[in-house]
Amino acid sequence: MKSFASVALWTVLLLLFTDRSDGRRHHLEVRDDLRRYIPLSTFGFYPGGILDVKLSNFMVTPHSENNIYGLSLDKTLSDAMNPYLDTHQDNCILQEPISSLRSGPILFFIMDLKREVVHLNCSSEWENTHIYKDASHIPPMRGKRQSFATVSDSKSMYMQRRKREAKDLVSVCRNYNLTLTCATNDLPFKICSFTFAMEISNKADEGLYNLYFHSCPNYDMNTLYSLQFDVDIEEKNGQNYLSAGEMPLPALYFMMSLLFFLSGLFWVFILKKSKHPVFKIHYLMAVLVFLKSLSLLFHGINYHFIQTKGEHVEAWAILYYITHLLKGAVLFITIVLIGTGWTFIKHILADKDKKLFMIVIPLQVLANVAEIIIAESEEGDKEHSTWRDIFILVDLLCCGAILFPVVWSIRHLQEAAGTDGKAAINLRKLKLFRQFYIMIVCYIYFTRIIVYLLKITVAFQYAWLDEMFKEMATYVFFVLTGYKFRPVSQNPYFSMHDVDDDDDDEVEILTQTGLTEGISKVTNRSQPPGTMVHESNEEERENLISKRESSHEYD
Repeated sequence: MKSFASVALWTVLLLLFTDRSDGRRHHLEVRDDLRRYIPLSTFGFYPGGILDVKLSNFMVTPHSENNIYGLSLDKTLSDAMNPYLDTHQDNCILQEPISSLRSGPILFFIMDLKREVVHLNCSSEWENTHIYKDASHIPPMRGKRQSFATVSDSKSMYMQRRKREAKDLVSVCRNYNLTLTCATNDLPFKICSFTFAMEISNKADEGLYNLYFHSCPNYDMNTLYSLQFDVDIEEKNGQNYLSAGEMPLPALYFMMSLLFFLSGLFWVFILKKSKHPVFKIHYLMAVLVFLKSLSLLFHGINYHFIQTKGEHVEAWAILYYITHLLKGAVLFITIVLIGTGWTFIKHILADKDKKLFMIVIPLQVLANVAEIIIAESEEGDKEHSTWRDIFILVDLLCCGAILFPVVWSIRHLQEAAGTDGKAAINLRKLKLFRQFYIMIVCYIYFTRIIVYLLKITVAFQYAWLDEMFKEMATYVFFVLTGYKFRPVSQNPYFSMHDVDDDDDDEVEILTQTGLTEGISKVTNRSQPPGTMVHESNEEERENLISKRESSHEYD
């Protein structure tokens, strides 16, 4: 537990000194960045949703005013790969003729640094004309909805009839500009800023919107330009700051937390009422279930505050990260201990098992820390994608490593099945280990691969389904593991199996607790425990009978 406490303290310190993402109110500071494009936000909007963007402190030197910089805002129906970025890895999309883009609705905000304006340009598939200079220009009344703010300071055009929609769309795509405010402040470079807001006015405009910043000179390796700017983004659906696909998540996390908690109480009840041997790992499994319940509870509370305020409360977020990290460590420890047969089959860990723990536990801690940094950092941070790749790699390594003890146990049981006189018991154990191996493989594939494929294929408003299936798969895995290794007399795990593979006739079996190390009991390898006294009595009876028969023959 001391190691867990140190890990928890490390997590708290990490959170305190890491740049945080304030829920759905984003603030990103880009400094000395040479990337070609920067992902700023991905958010699913329903009708009534509002996107408010403020780009400020953009530094540009006089000799770079002719370079092209700007934003792109595209709409998709799922969280799949972006069709525009996939086809524009070597050339800047802002320099492409807008008429040649046919992969979906997209809108450009191209910064003209010399004339200090921002030109809007959109593809033929773009239909949303409710773009404003800032959020204050969005009309409060839904009955009379404005389309675009006019080029003048405070006036807006109305779109009340269908016959005007085509004209307004042309105005948006060709003739509409935003003001780019620039100042020198007696500096050798300009500091520019601009703002815009977008309203999702009807069902045709709803979807998953992706916002990117593009630096066209950085596509040429000989003319790299270091980017310096700040961006503030606020996204919400009505009064809800969660994306369309995240709205059901708070209720889902609360429901699953209650389900795990009740299941944990039921498991403790089984252990207390059991008339069969209960081992320490059974209580470790109970601790795991309660940690999972607490983790989901704090996660639900965290999402509730994001939903209502647009940012999480730091105390609840830290509690979630601590319990999530401890849950992950205990989960992998429990799986490895069951896979090695600790307590059930043997009471000490072999050297290779100990080495596996020394590898898996630090990797799992690293994976959880990477997951926390991903959640706390902005999507546009340079470190965000790096930590995401680290998390995927380390998580897959951990999942692969926990399969080794099960494979070792299966191999050991296969070799011992026909050599130590207990073939029936070994075959039953072998069958159980194979079932456990299949369970782990299915759990890993489903929660890591199938869920991801589900996430990128379902419509944006159903993105919460991947979390639901992930949590349900975890619950089913916990239930099946508890059922397979519950304390019952007929469980083949409770048939004590020899640890050593040498040809000696005797083996030392340590006590269950491991506290009385050095005190041992000697048994015969060929005799299962519990049958030694019975077989000795049979031998004595046979000797007595033979003696009586010999005495009668002598008489």
